[in-house]
Amino acid sequence: MAAVHAAKKYATLPPTVRTLASGVPTAPSVNLAARAAAGHGHDHHHSAAHRADHPARWAGGAKLYSAGLINKSYITPTSTGIFQQRYLHTSPRAQDASQVPDLSEHSASSESTNRALSYFMIGSMGVLSASVAQSTVSEFLRTMSASADVLALAKVEVELASIPEGKNVIIKWRGKPVFIRHRTPDEIEEARQVDWKSLRDPQSDEERVKKPEWLVMLGVCTHLGCVPIGESGDYGGWFCPCHGSHYDISGRARKGPAPLNLEVPVHDFNDAEGKLIIG
Repeated sequence: MAAVHAAKKYATLPPTVRTLASGVPTAPSVNLAARAAAGHGHDHHHSAAHRADHPARWAGGAKLYSAGLINKSYITPTSTGIFQQRYLHTSPRAQDASQVPDLSEHSASSESTNRALSYFMIGSMGVLSASVAQSTVSEFLRTMSASADVLALAKVEVELASIPEGKNVIIKWRGKPVFIRHRTPDEIEEARQVDWKSLRDPQSDEERVKKPEWLVMLGVCTHLGCVPIGESGDYGGWFCPCHGSHYDISGRARKGPAPLNLEVPVHDFNDAEGKLIIG
């Protein structure tokens, strides 16, 4: 029987490379975990790292199996560099107390210069604060003062020549009636003959008038604030019909519940112009 001799031939075939559906290339029978040969004195203390200066090495061979001739190829891929951990952060690097910058070049040239500047700033702030305080207090007091219409009513001037002798005139001053009586000599004599020390509110006629012929009083009853009627009553002066208080020709309480005499407001006479100034 004829002998069958099988001839073995070896060939290096390129590996088949295909792309997966995810886009990642794949090469069957290619060992990507192979490492480059170590040595050559260039480890640099990174014994497990790959060398980028070593070219990739290929190895392989074909073998006859029952299924046929199968080629296997192996490769040691080129390293991409030294692998190390890297961190991304935005925080500034912490500095020790000894690394605080030296600001001595910005300090004052001398202690006296620095002290003078401090005194100047303190004095300026004091003057400014005092000015602001004075302005604030002035504005506050201005708001508390009387308005122009109130000041206009603070004083009232009356022409004395317009009031005949023996007559009364009633004017309004600060919202209250004021009685002005031009008394006759007989009325003056009658007022001064009264024993004023025995009255309910003792007061002489001289104390109530600045000029004997002119009597100025507030027309407000001292009992409950009513307005008395002039030239009436038991004493020829004023009479309050509300509760029966009687006042004489000097405005003194003589009868009834009134406890005090009619009030005499602040007034003065301008003889040059012939005016009575109330207030």
